[in-house]
Amino acid sequence: MLAVENVVAGYGAHDEVLKGIDLTVAEREMVVLIGPNGAGKSTLLKSIAGFLKPRAGAIIFEGRPIHGLKPREITRSGLAFVPQEANVFPSLSVEANLEMGGYVDRRATRDRMRDVFARFPVLAERRTQEARTLSGGQRQVLAVAMALMAAPRLMLLDEPSAGLSPAASAELFALVKSLHHDGMTVVMVEQNALDALEIADRAYLLVDGRNARQGAARALAADAEVRHAFLGG
Repeated sequence: MLAVENVVAGYGAHDEVLKGIDLTVAEREMVVLIGPNGAGKSTLLKSIAGFLKPRAGAIIFEGRPIHGLKPREITRSGLAFVPQEANVFPSLSVEANLEMGGYVDRRATRDRMRDVFARFPVLAERRTQEARTLSGGQRQVLAVAMALMAAPRLMLLDEPSAGLSPAASAELFALVKSLHHDGMTVVMVEQNALDALEIADRAYLLVDGRNARQGAARALAADAEVRHAFLGG
């Protein structure tokens, strides 16, 4: 479904964060990206979503090159990105945030909003509240719901549990697992690597902008070298 081929990308003329990354994701698969800070995990998601233009390499989504397309075009193609920060509009209501998420197809907004409220009762109960009044966990649920308003076939999640309490993180992981169970293809960067590996199918370990290890998620979680170096022992 998604293929990243030898991608080089960064934020400045002489700043190479990604140094030839490769990645494949099959339909209905959940893939987790782990690694130390600065490894290029979030940069890779931004490159796939169109917020960074690769300097080299290719990004293919469902057989079509998408590197060089604008984020709006990539969203329309069926790929949604949920950034770690600034992922909701604080001064807008929950309902208005969802309407913003459905901008790619206004005709389907009402039907999709009904489906979102049915899936996430906590949002339905707070539909008129401003997003700024929600808890951290509820804001993350809203951010994911906004992405669902675009009816994506693949979702990119950048550290969705960042800053959340253990209880809120557990609820967030349950939400992601539920989406995957229902058929959503997911690529997720996550700081709570062990928790993410528990629910993922496969994982990539990135180090210094390069592929360091890949394989079945549970196999990486059980690998003594990986656990010692990157998973806290």
